[in-house]
Amino acid sequence: MPYDVAAVRAAFPSLSSGIAHFDGPGGTQTPAVVGEAIARTLTGPLSNRGTGARSERNADDAVAAYRAAVADLVGGEPGGVVHGRSATQLTYDLSRALAKGWRPGDEVVVSELDHDANVRPWIQAAEAVGATVRWLRLDPATADLDLADLEAVVTERTRLVAVAGASNLLGTIPEVSRIAARAHAVGALVHVDAVHLAAHEAVDVRALGADLLVLSPYKLFGPHCAALVADPALLETIRPDKLLPSTDRVPERFELGTLPYELLAGVTASVDFLAAIADGEVAPDASRRERIVAAHALVHEHELRLRSRIEAGLAELGDRLTLHSVAARRTPTLFLTPHRVAADDAYRALLERDLLVPAGSFYAHVPFRALATGADGGLRIGIAAYTDDAEVDRLLDGLAAVL
Repeated sequence: MPYDVAAVRAAFPSLSSGIAHFDGPGGTQTPAVVGEAIARTLTGPLSNRGTGARSERNADDAVAAYRAAVADLVGGEPGGVVHGRSATQLTYDLSRALAKGWRPGDEVVVSELDHDANVRPWIQAAEAVGATVRWLRLDPATADLDLADLEAVVTERTRLVAVAGASNLLGTIPEVSRIAARAHAVGALVHVDAVHLAAHEAVDVRALGADLLVLSPYKLFGPHCAALVADPALLETIRPDKLLPSTDRVPERFELGTLPYELLAGVTASVDFLAAIADGEVAPDASRRERIVAAHALVHEHELRLRSRIEAGLAELGDRLTLHSVAARRTPTLFLTPHRVAADDAYRALLERDLLVPAGSFYAHVPFRALATGADGGLRIGIAAYTDDAEVDRLLDGLAAVL
């Protein structure tokens, strides 16, 4: 059964604006069912969690449903799902808690491929306790991590390795499982920033070898928040700072203050929306996890076809740009630097055509510097499940005119 992009697009009221959204890596558009779930939960009845009044039970049910949905999304356990305001906030909180057990002589490994949210918190936490930071380097020619010296970088002194599941700048999907295997061989933890990866592939936290994994539902049709996923047994060993009367149970001990029940309901609705894309492709009694995997396969094929079309169009523009997204395995995200016009000027010119193609370095501070483009930023083209061929046609025409 062919992928029905028109049916998917019909679920997103914002797409009627006429804007062609190629800004998905920064946050996707939101289907109506997600907004409806948020409004329905928020307007209640709703109270703080409990088991007495219906309003209390509604809050408790929203939390339980959220944990189950996120667990299904990445193949984790509901008891290991922690809500957070953002992936940046979760990583900062986690880095500070883990650093309590680090000492001078310990080492932390970060990568030149990552968004700064998976770099700076670890560097700052290491510096605060006198631990050493080591790097997995980016090879600009391949747009991927150079793992030739993996065993020399990840050693018996390594306490944690932080790496992206996929680059939000280049789309590169590095060999996380290989990195994780080396880290586990020396007794180190692996923290995976799956914010970009989870938007385009069916993440399996165990197959990746991730001990700790963060993701952001708003990159996948949901509201603006984030989740940390880990083995509950591992979370039991981590002692974050918390208020004295607040619960010490896992995962609640990591969630500071009252939870935004309405946003949690929105996350659940976004996961269900994704799973529903596979309706008709799987058995009626398939689990939500099975439907999510099948839906990602359908969306991946659609996005890959559109990415190939855009890449062919960029190739025809010749020396007007440099395309940096060239890794062997990558998401449908393309980063390029124009040669004859500043990226920000190109972004504004494309906006006049209702084409939203953002410019900048997108908080990927380290990889952007490693690319040494000589520019202040570049253009990032992101394809989403709702992108269609007509929008790709408009994009290619606009780029040809602007660049």
